Amino acid sequence: MLGVFVNVIAIIIGSSIGMVVKKGIPDRISEAMMKGLGLCTLYIGWSGALKGSNTLVLIISMAIGIVIGEGLNLDAKLNGFAKKLEEKFKGDTGRVSIAEGFVAASLLFCVGAMTVVGSMQAGLSANYEMLFTKSVLDFISAMIFASSLGIGVMLSAVFVLVFQGGIVLLAQVVAPFLTDAVVAEMTCVGSVLIFALGLNIVGITKLKVLNYLPAMFLPILLTPLLASIL
Repeated sequence: MLGVFVNVIAIIIGSSIGMVVKKGIPDRISEAMMKGLGLCTLYIGWSGALKGSNTLVLIISMAIGIVIGEGLNLDAKLNGFAKKLEEKFKGDTGRVSIAEGFVAASLLFCVGAMTVVGSMQAGLSANYEMLFTKSVLDFISAMIFASSLGIGVMLSAVFVLVFQGGIVLLAQVVAPFLTDAVVAEMTCVGSVLIFALGLNIVGITKLKVLNYLPAMFLPILLTPLLASIL
């Protein structure tokens, strides 16, 4: 779990720096920065989505994943948790709610190949190299995002701890199924979710991206299944 703890600490420190810097940034510039970050998020999502090679896996994963996510109503549950946190931090007067920052940052930090593969390596062989690399990237991202999205970005460290920690603990169970093809398709689906997150940040859409999250794990089953059929 060392790599996960380092990642969480990196997010907390990066967010703290970002919130301090935010105090000296005018609202007009802060809003423009958030739109710019949304564009960067769109690019990250688009570039990652191209790593998939089986469009059918993406389509079926999204279809089934959305049904599962909507059924569980993950977006409402996580937003409800974030809203409770927000009640304790009413001093934040920014335009962006704590819940919005929490959800956006949680998705950005947890969706991607580095999260899954890095956590698997940590759980199986105590190899923390990828999680340490991710920690540096998340530190920079947290610093930038917190300057626009506020304390919600810091609070997302809780979700990162639970999500990545869970993968580390389940590593030995899931590892045999994570072939290169499966990881590529998981990255593709996850990147589509990041792209959707970017659309939300820019203000084009208001998608409940958290309800799509189960789709990211379905390639573990669908990739070998479709490969055997087609």
